[in-house]
Amino acid sequence: MPRVINDDCIACGSCQAECPVDAISEGDTKYNIDPETCIDCGACEEVCPVEAIHPAE
Repeated sequence: MPRVINDDCIACGSCQAECPVDAISEGDTKYNIDPETCIDCGACEEVCPVEAIHPAE
């Protein structure tokens, strides 16, 4: 199950730097995770300072 970034994202970029498959990109107000590319490794979730990244439902 891929990860998603909710509206708590502060667009710091920490998650993008950690993604081993470049599934994270900068959006207008927050970062986004491409569900087709995400391998659900959890590296992004571990570094998010505001806990804005969660498994998709």
